[in-house]
Amino acid sequence: MGSIDKRDSTPQLLNRLRMRQIALLLAVDESSTLRAAADRLGLTQPAATKMLHELESALGRQLFDRVGRGLVLNPAGARVLDYFRGIRGSMEALNRELEDLRLGDIGCLSVGSIMAAAPGRLTEAFVQLKARLPLLEIKIAIDTSDRLMSQLQDGVLEVVIGRKFDAGCEFRPVDDEALAIIAGRNHPLASAGPVDFDALLEYPWILQPQGSPARDVVQSEFRMHHAAIPRGLIETGSILTTLNLVDRANMLGVIPLTVAERNVDHGLCAMIDYTFRHKLPSYGSIVRRDRPLSAPAQQFLALFHRDECRNED
Repeated sequence: MGSIDKRDSTPQLLNRLRMRQIALLLAVDESSTLRAAADRLGLTQPAATKMLHELESALGRQLFDRVGRGLVLNPAGARVLDYFRGIRGSMEALNRELEDLRLGDIGCLSVGSIMAAAPGRLTEAFVQLKARLPLLEIKIAIDTSDRLMSQLQDGVLEVVIGRKFDAGCEFRPVDDEALAIIAGRNHPLASAGPVDFDALLEYPWILQPQGSPARDVVQSEFRMHHAAIPRGLIETGSILTTLNLVDRANMLGVIPLTVAERNVDHGLCAMIDYTFRHKLPSYGSIVRRDRPLSAPAQQFLALFHRDECRNED
């Protein structure tokens, strides 16, 4: 039996692949039909068809299945399209940097973050970065990890501070994150001292949606106590909404401990004296391995991980 040839075929693929082919596949995805994609790129349909066949030949795989008179991406085509979107994101990032250099500008940094990281380490890193690069334009998106990762893959964000990451990304953890139960300042449990779990069951709860890491931690706590989550539950991923609700009604909310401590210090809520047995998974910085970081992004990450670096020294 012959051995499998494991030689790297990437150089051959790079020689055969053309940016025009990448643009065609992206245009087909956005325009839905090959005819519309050809018009968009200023090609005749026969020329677009030939280019598509050359792309499939270069990749060694068919990318579309014929359904009636149309073309539908098959699983191989869908994966190729994902990678081509990443290439487009890299080109967009490169174009922005080159334009900044042409204009003599310091550039732009786009970072996405989960809410848990925003009050402390993230804010401090931005403050110090701005002191070093006062002309740097900074764009900050606060959202859930899954939504931020989509923007990282598309090149909208250069760095994500989150928990969930995809293959092809580099994850550098910071710390795990404890959760806290918050309530209004006049809530009956606010000044009750250490609270037993059963006392928490007397009040309605505000939790993050199903599938979120915070919701998983809370549900594990309820299962450990053989209890069901109280009826009248409100689900929201918004910490601001949670804070507003507990301020107006005798409800209990669950948010990251660092966020809770800052809001307690500002007199915006009270923290219930109860400790969850589990913590959230570690969050950290996430970047694409296949996309070089800009100088501002490198400085931002150095500042964001500075405390960690000090602990390693």
